Amino acid sequence: MDIRRRNNVSVTGRTDGPVVLLAHGFGCDQNMWRLVVPALAKDYRVVLFDYVGSGGADSSAWSEQRYSSLEGYALDVLEVCEELDLCDVAFVGHSVSAMVGVLAAAKAPQRFSSLVMVAPSPRYIDEDGYRGGFSADDIDELLESLESNYLGWSAAMAPVIMGNPERPELGEELTTSFCATDPAMARVFARTTFLSDSRDDLKKVTVPTLVLECSQDVIAPREVGEYVHAAIPGSRLVTLKATGHCPQLSAPQATAAAITEFLGAGR
Repeated sequence: MDIRRRNNVSVTGRTDGPVVLLAHGFGCDQNMWRLVVPALAKDYRVVLFDYVGSGGADSSAWSEQRYSSLEGYALDVLEVCEELDLCDVAFVGHSVSAMVGVLAAAKAPQRFSSLVMVAPSPRYIDEDGYRGGFSADDIDELLESLESNYLGWSAAMAPVIMGNPERPELGEELTTSFCATDPAMARVFARTTFLSDSRDDLKKVTVPTLVLECSQDVIAPREVGEYVHAAIPGSRLVTLKATGHCPQLSAPQATAAAITEFLGAGR
C-alpha cells in the first residue's frame, strides 16, 4: 500500500533539518497546523499527514475494527514513520493525538526523540480523584447527539470546542472541518476518543515531553494538563495565554513559539 497516498502525507521545511511530525485531532486534518508550520519550517523538516478517515486520506483504507482503538491511529503514525524512514522524530500531537503519540513512542521508541502534547487529555470522563471535564452522562449524551445528527452536532459543538466567540470565523472553520468528515467514520473516531482511558500509558513515556495547555479549555481543563504533567516524570508544562481547544488556530504564534523553544532546548 502507498502509505504516502493513504495518509495524504506532505513534507515541507528544511530537508536537512530535524524532523517534526504534526498529528491532528478528532474531526480535523493537517490543515489545522497551517498557521504554525511556517515558523517550524525555518529550522525543521515538517511532516504532516491525515489519519485514515480524515481529511485527504484514502477513505477506502478505513476499517472500523482498526480505528475503534487508539492503537489503530498509532499504527498510522508508525507506518508513516517507516515509509519515510523517520528517526529522532519530535512528535507534536493535538488533543487525542497526544495520546496516540504516547502509544506510538511506546511501540517504537527508537523513532522518537520527544513529545509535544497540545491540549491533551488521557481521560475525558470524571472519576473519583480525577477530573476529566465530563461526567459519564455528559459523554453518553454527546455521543448520542453526534450519532443521531452528526452535521447538527458539528454545527453546535465546534464553536464550543473552539471557544473565542468574539472570533466566530474560528468556530466556522472547525465546523467546516467536522462536516467534511464522513459521519460513519467520525462516529467511530468520536467513540474511540471520548471513551478512551490512556492514563496508565503515561508512565511509559521516556522521552522529553512538553505538555501545552490553554488557560481556558472546555474539553481539556487545566486540571487535566496538571495531571498529565505530574504523570510524566521530567515533563514540562506550559500554559498558553489562549482560550479554546485549538491553540494552533486561535494563538498560532504563541503555540509555535512554545514548541520551537522546547525543541530548541533539546538540540
